[in-house]
Order: sequence, then structure tokens, then C-alpha cells
Amino acid sequence: MDIRWEELQARRDELSAKLIAGKIDNYEREKIQKELSGLGELLDCHEKIVKLEGQSEQARLEQAATNDQELKELFDEELANLAVHLKQAQAELELLLFPPDEIDRRPVYIEIRAGAGGQEASLFAADLLRMYSNYAVKNGWSVEIVSSSQTDLKGFREVVIYVKGKDAFGAFKLESGVHRVQRVPLTEAAGRVHTSTVTVAVLPEVKDEGEIEIDPNDLRIDFFRAGGAGGQHVNVTDSAVRITHLPTGTVVSCQDERSQHKNKAKAMKVLKSRILAEQNRQKELEMSEKRRELVGAGMRAEKVRTYNYPQNRISDHQIGLTLNKLDIMMEGDIDELINALKAYDLELRRMDAVFKFSKK
Repeated sequence: MDIRWEELQARRDELSAKLIAGKIDNYEREKIQKELSGLGELLDCHEKIVKLEGQSEQARLEQAATNDQELKELFDEELANLAVHLKQAQAELELLLFPPDEIDRRPVYIEIRAGAGGQEASLFAADLLRMYSNYAVKNGWSVEIVSSSQTDLKGFREVVIYVKGKDAFGAFKLESGVHRVQRVPLTEAAGRVHTSTVTVAVLPEVKDEGEIEIDPNDLRIDFFRAGGAGGQHVNVTDSAVRITHLPTGTVVSCQDERSQHKNKAKAMKVLKSRILAEQNRQKELEMSEKRRELVGAGMRAEKVRTYNYPQNRISDHQIGLTLNKLDIMMEGDIDELINALKAYDLELRRMDAVFKFSKK
């Protein structure tokens, strides 16, 4: 993208002059200060890059001018060090130019549901729960089970967790979709490989009560007894809650707390997060159409990943990445995968920026 740095500098000077003049109200002052802060970060980072590029060019010229081998080696070290700092500064500039959405910084609800495959799908849902939980804990985030329905083999028909930590939604948001597993089930006596599926939905936490408004008349709230694995009741009171949002047909249930009030509060939070996620999905659909018009890039496939146990292989279909260390990654060591997905997300933000500038 062609950035006119002189124009950005002129804009910063113009805004600084307005602030010094002082003939503005508090609202306008706050807007100007916010824009100035963003411009300052951009220009300072660009200046750092220009300085590092100049130092690198100077070092190369001086290296070429000397015949002293020891000096040449010192220049090699200096150039390597400058290259590291330059790469860091360029990555910093990219984040400033194409910042992630504010919503990426929020805590997240992750819903994991067994799909095709019966008990094997339920067992794999438990495996995904462990993988995500271990990754979250490794990052210093807290994990809480909001709702769950377990099978007699310790799998999950469905489980919802709440992950609280900085940038949690940004890390997990591209996990949404169908996850396919290929392996020999524990229940398979003949040793044949079966294919099962699990669906994952990643929902950002609603920031405040006013962000998503829900009319109480649009809700149907049912109370029932919480049940455990195999249909066994875990209590004898109607503490479990099921909330249905009638306009959208969205259904959320929660039964992990003994208190009906607490279950209702948790279910409402998940319901609002689902509605917010659907709003964001509609925006993403609109933007993906614009990207396709601009550069031929469309939506990612519904099937996001395949886990092949016989070959110890994990393949992410969104970015075409295959890694042969499934055993390690299922224990939560998924940094390489998450970082690759973040790079893909940054590329999408670049496309969005190109589209916006192309329309100006």
C-alpha cells in the first residue's frame, strides 16, 4: 500500500496546532488527541525503520570499502543485528497499519459439539477440550466450564468453556467450523480407521449490557433437572436452565451450577455472545464478498481442520498448513498453528485495507 508519509506528518502538525490554539470543546479535544496518538505511533515507527535502513546501508558500504577480514566479520554481526531490529519494526508497523479488531482482545466462549461418529465424536470433543484448555493455561489464561453434557465413556456430547485472558478471542476465533478426526476408535475391535466430526463455535464475550439488547418478551426460559452421564440425575431440583431466543431460534442451556439463578445468568451471557458472533459473521460475509471482487479471495471452508492419527498429521484447510506432530499438538502445544492463523488473519486485514483505499 502506498503511504504518503509527508501527508501524515502534515496532518499531525495541523492537529497539534489545533490543540495549542485551544479553541475546541472537550469532545473535539478527545478526538484530536486520539488521532494524534495514532499518527504519532505510525510516524515514529516509520522513522525508526528509515533510520535502521540507513544504518544498514551505511554498514554495507563501509564493509565493502575495507579489506580487513576482522572488520568484515564485525560488519556481518552488525548487519545481522540490524536486520533483526528492522524485521521487528516492520512487524510493528504492520500491526499499526492493520490493527486487529477491538473484539480480538476479549475473553471467549468456546462451544465444542460432537457431530457425526457417535461415541468416537464425543471422545474427540473431549480431546479438543483438553487441547484448548492446555493451550489457554500455558498462556496464563483461566478456563471455566460453563455447560457440559458428558457420555458414559467420558466424552462430551457438547461442552462450553469460558476462557479469560488477553487476546483470547483473537487466538481462537479461526477455530470455528468443522474439525474432522481420522483414527481407530477405542470401541473398534477390527482396528479400522473411522472418520468422525466435531463442530466448534468461538464466541467473543459481550463487553457490556448495552452492547447487545434483548427484549425479555423474545425469550422463552425453561427450567429442568440437571442430568449427568447416562441420564443419571445429579440433583433433584429444577436448577438447569434452557433459554430460547425466539426471533433467531438460538437455544442455550446451562446446568453446571446448583443455583438456578447462576445457570440463568451464565446462559444469558452465552446467548448474547452467540448473537454478537452472528452479527460479526454477517459482517465477515459482506467483507469476504468485497475481497472476492477485489482480489479473488473468498470465504474459508466450513471444514477447518483434519486430525489424522495413523499418520500423526494435522492439516489446517484454511491456510493449507500440514504439520506432522499431532501427538504434541493435542497436548496443547499449538503455538505454531495459532501463529500461522494470526498471520493469515493479518493478510485478510491487509486485503480489507486495500479494498477501503481502492474505493477512496
